[in-house]
Amino acid sequence: MRRDHGGGIDAARARWGGARSEWIDLSTGVNPVPYPFAPPAAGAWTALPDSDAADALVAAARDLWRPPGTARCLAVPGASAAIAAIPRLRPPGRVRIPGPTYNEHAAAFAAAGWTVTEDGPQDAAVAVHPNNPDGRLHPGAPEAGLVVIDESFCDADPGASLIAAAARPGTLVLKSFGKFWGLAGLRLGFVIGDAALVDELARRLGPWPVSGPALAIGAAALADADWADRTRARLAADAERLDALMAPHGALAGGTLLFRLYACDAPRLHERLAKACILSRPFPWSERRLRLGLPAPGDWPRVEAALA
Repeated sequence: MRRDHGGGIDAARARWGGARSEWIDLSTGVNPVPYPFAPPAAGAWTALPDSDAADALVAAARDLWRPPGTARCLAVPGASAAIAAIPRLRPPGRVRIPGPTYNEHAAAFAAAGWTVTEDGPQDAAVAVHPNNPDGRLHPGAPEAGLVVIDESFCDADPGASLIAAAARPGTLVLKSFGKFWGLAGLRLGFVIGDAALVDELARRLGPWPVSGPALAIGAAALADADWADRTRARLAADAERLDALMAPHGALAGGTLLFRLYACDAPRLHERLAKACILSRPFPWSERRLRLGLPAPGDWPRVEAALA
């Protein structure tokens, strides 16, 4: 099963040249203005992560996302680690994953022996909400014995969350820290939902799945509501600015406040941007769709010049 992703500056350099420092990566949906964290205390780096730090992070997560009281919350080393592990929590069967969407879900279920379908009866179902790459919102949680709701991009629009579904048996809601808070390298995510499934996932991940620095930085960031409000306002303005810049090249076809999807001549525009050391995200399933993340504040002049 083909697994394409954003990122890959080294591969882009090998094809189009340029120093790594010259490249602007718009191929991901990571907030380009990351949370301005204070360096964690020395103990976060030198000691094994303690339960108090893990509990503080989970408490901050519960305060932010307000899951049902019966739902369990587990911090994990990135949402992708949970995506890879969840299919093995139940015996293989049929899983419904409507596409196009984030392809790691289908790859993980297939690797665990599941039959991946886009419709029909199923034992499990995956809803990427909002969907990547078109930003589509699902009207509600799907029905199945095992339900995965991937809300990796939902913190830009928290009112759309389906977190209430985390109270349902067999349901797991995934949250990504790296996207909205812009610290993808920290490798932090959350699984919220069915207590038995979350406990089994915790057992499989083993002790200390999240690093001490990630526990400390994550707890501070999740509790900073003022920063989150300012960030959503900036992302909305920047998304509108990018849409206006792309208007001569193609029509908006979807997206979120963290990435935009355009209907355009994707191979031509991808090549044009790459020659200017700007990496965009084409898709193997369509030559008429190109995804762009938002530029960092200092990168707008180069992006504007490349698209002029």
